[in-house]
This record gives sequence, C-alpha cells and structure tokens, in this order.
Amino acid sequence: MRAIILAALAALTLASQAEAGDLSVVVRDAAGHPVKDAAVTLKPMGGGATGAPIKFTWPYSVAQQNISFNPFVLIVPTGSNVTFPNKDKVRHHVYSFSPTKKFELKLYGRDESRSVVFDKAGVVALGCNIHDQMIAYVVVVDTAYAAKTGADGVALIRNAPAGNAAMTVWQPYMKTARNQVAKTISVPAAGGRQEVKVDLRPAPGAMNMIH
Repeated sequence: MRAIILAALAALTLASQAEAGDLSVVVRDAAGHPVKDAAVTLKPMGGGATGAPIKFTWPYSVAQQNISFNPFVLIVPTGSNVTFPNKDKVRHHVYSFSPTKKFELKLYGRDESRSVVFDKAGVVALGCNIHDQMIAYVVVVDTAYAAKTGADGVALIRNAPAGNAAMTVWQPYMKTARNQVAKTISVPAAGGRQEVKVDLRPAPGAMNMIH
C-alpha cells in the first residue's frame, strides 16, 4: 500500500513538472531595442497558486549608492520587509508619496539602514528629499510569477504553469495608462517565449518631480 501511495505521489509530481516551464518574455521598444527594468507579472487563470508564501531569489533591498538608488526597479511580494541601506558618504532622506505606500525615512548616514514593510500590491515611487535626481520604484506583487527584464530586455519567469494567464508588463517610462500593458496569453507546458513591444517616453530630467 505504501509503495502504491509513493508511486502515485511521484506520478503527480512528474505531471506537475510537465505542466510547468520557464517563460521568457522579451520586451522591446518601437525601434526594436531591448527595454530594461520592465516588471513582468503572470497570473494563471486556472489557479496555480500553492498557498505557500511568495518568495523571490533576489534581495529585498534598495541601496543608496553613488547618489543613486540601486536597483532602479525592485520586485517584491506583498508583506515584504525592504531594507534601505545607505552606502554613500552623505546622508539621505528616503520617501514616497505613492498611494500604495506612503512613508518617510528621515536623514540617516553611511552604513546605516532603515526598513519598510510593503503590505499592498502596486507600484511605489521612491525619492530622496535631499537629492532630487534619485528616483527608483518598488513593484509590489501578489503573484509568485514575476521577473524584471535585464539589459537584453528579457524577463525569465520560472516554473510558469501551463494554460491561460493574465500577463502585465510595467515600466516607469511606458506611454500607456498606469505605465503598463496587459494581455492574456497561453503558456505552453514547456514554458515558451512571448514578445511585447512598448512605446517609451524619455526618462525625466534630474529636476522632475515624482508623483
């Protein structure tokens, strides 16, 4: 009996693996150039959620370094505690006026760190009250299937469940409502590849305000 149960569990595991694959999403601009720092999220329409806490492999951290935020775009799951270490010789004053998460981390210096819990899905624009050129974004998601494009314009979503899914591509300089495009796609069992073309506006100058 035990052997039968183990065999059944093994079969279910193999079936589950066969129905999931790595999905590559390629984001390009109107001229065909790769688009960096686009957040791609996937929500399976046939379920796919395991009920387990969502975890990504990258650090949940936005450093202040060389009078810039690093990374420029960070994807985290809802409920994440994000750290804001200061690696500069000068002090910074990190804040956000975004409806998703309003907060203020008053002046703190080198090798000091602060943290914020992001408890609601959405996009949070970051700024520094001392250095107007410092801009970054935290994209808070409620799905385990998310990734950010690199310099090659490719976002790789691991173990994407086969079947229909709602895909959203967000980038801060996209010329669309809410800086995003959304489409329904069909993910094959092997994962596959999707290409998305977007129209971008120029990055704002150093003195532009964050909204």
